[in-house]
Amino acid sequence: MPLDIIVGAQWGDEGKGRIVDLLSAHADYVARYNGGDNAGHTVTVGEQTFKLHLVPSGVIHAHTVGVIGNGVVVNPTTLLDEIKMLREAGVTIDPQRLRLSYAAHLITPAHRAIDAAQEAARGKEAIGTTLRGIGPAYTDKVARSGLRLGHLLDMQSFVPALRAHIEAANLRLTQLYHAEPLDAAAATHAYVDYAQQLRPYIQDVSALLFEALKDGRRVLGEGAQGTLLDLDHGSYPFVTSSYPSAAGALLGLGLGVGFVERVIGVTKAYQTRVGAGPFPTELSGDLALHLRGTGEHPWDEYGTTTGRPRRVGWLDMVLLRYAARVNGLTELALTKLDILTGLDPLRICTAYRQGEQVYRDLPLGPGALEDFEPIYEELPGWQSDLRDARAWEELPSQARAYILRIEELSGVPVRMVSVGPERQQVVEIT
Repeated sequence: MPLDIIVGAQWGDEGKGRIVDLLSAHADYVARYNGGDNAGHTVTVGEQTFKLHLVPSGVIHAHTVGVIGNGVVVNPTTLLDEIKMLREAGVTIDPQRLRLSYAAHLITPAHRAIDAAQEAARGKEAIGTTLRGIGPAYTDKVARSGLRLGHLLDMQSFVPALRAHIEAANLRLTQLYHAEPLDAAAATHAYVDYAQQLRPYIQDVSALLFEALKDGRRVLGEGAQGTLLDLDHGSYPFVTSSYPSAAGALLGLGLGVGFVERVIGVTKAYQTRVGAGPFPTELSGDLALHLRGTGEHPWDEYGTTTGRPRRVGWLDMVLLRYAARVNGLTELALTKLDILTGLDPLRICTAYRQGEQVYRDLPLGPGALEDFEPIYEELPGWQSDLRDARAWEELPSQARAYILRIEELSGVPVRMVSVGPERQQVVEIT
């Protein structure tokens, strides 16, 4: 009864999509458990690159069933656009291959409008949201005033509920933020059409996955964002509105802890972040350009969802140890090792200094990182191209030493290393 959980071990954008794609080859169900279309997972298969925001990455494999759990907030426009894109690319998407939880919450135009108005009102204190309405949708969920996918099954109750939702948002937009009101009639008309298209996909996915696990089928839980953006365990207040950590998979899919077999933490060989918030190992200048790239390639460090350039820096082992602890990681998948080629020496942050005090681990979580100065250890770099490596022995000795040092400092074994953007550019370590 194996449930394997994929979590981001950094601030998101770790390359989870290609690791999910790799592990999906041996999974029966791939289930997205948190976040919304603020997350983007990229999978490259030959000449095709799939950029997915809601549909689980594993559906690229023909044998898998994709699931969107109750912990996700769903923008139906994005979801239907992705379904269309996948079908046009030759991927079969129908109600047998994609299942949606009746308890997942809807994102509406009101949520997106309020998100934009709130960020504008924050001014210099803006969090740096993707403006996709994620936070307001989760706010309504917690306030017990949200609309769920299950509401789409009954138009007689959904239509007046949506109108009331838009009208309430208009009061906030006009009176609190002095913004333009929304057209309630247009929104209602659009969502009635969405309901007609999505109704066949909606069911109790918790029960579906429970029965699958009882029957011995393998379920892969796909997380969005990363541990350091977790609402409780991230760098608050610069966090997302859901639970990207491993415990969020159980909440977001409606499953118990007894099913969990592996918890795979995905981390880049360096550190990245999008949006505001402290970043102890952040780099600038030529080093940053080397890590980020110019934006000419899909694998360069620009957000899949926003297109914003990512902030980049050296790998932070203080934060990786923290992620290993709060998630109970059983193994690591290390991505983008090839990007470090040509840098010598390499640096890893092993501890923080605050005044005269040195911390190997965070004293009070990652919420006040601006108070810490990183302490670095240097390792030799390598010059040879890694992209053709498929076995441990084919990696340069310096690259192997870098991986082993990450294992030693994190206390978690590295089982997979990506050495390029293609599906097959992975070294598996046994």
